[in-house]
Amino acid sequence: MVVKNSTLCYLRKNGKYLMLLRNKKKNDINGGKWIGVGGHNELGESPEDCIRREIYEETGYVVDMLEFRGILTFVYGGDITEYIYLFTSEKFHGDEIECCEGELHWIDADKIQELNLWEGDRIFHKLLLERDKFFSLKLVYDDNDILLEAVLDGDKDLLSVQEEKR
Repeated sequence: MVVKNSTLCYLRKNGKYLMLLRNKKKNDINGGKWIGVGGHNELGESPEDCIRREIYEETGYVVDMLEFRGILTFVYGGDITEYIYLFTSEKFHGDEIECCEGELHWIDADKIQELNLWEGDRIFHKLLLERDKFFSLKLVYDDNDILLEAVLDGDKDLLSVQEEKR
């Protein structure tokens, strides 16, 4: 079993989120998907250290204040668990640079669901928009990248709730 720690941040400005279209790296698990900015923790980094470094490296922005919004637990590939510390920020400065991992675009908040996202990302984007409360979301994918389970705060399987509504 492999355990990874990562960070993810969505910068907000004027009702838009900075999104990254991952289209520059070969053999990228996120290839062709729209995601936020972030990456893997380096040895000795706190989640805050990591996300500040990743934001600067990928965007050129320096974050003045972070909002710690949640923890995502991704289970995929049969034996990989990745814990992702999820942040947002409206307070940052600097000049945007070209990202080596893809194209950066400011997207209207109400248009994000129209993008090519991971199914689990659709769920936590909705939570980011609708809730101020900190959350934990467990997302389990099969080997074909199909979302099998989405458990909110340890006790509510969102996929089962969606099935019941149909």
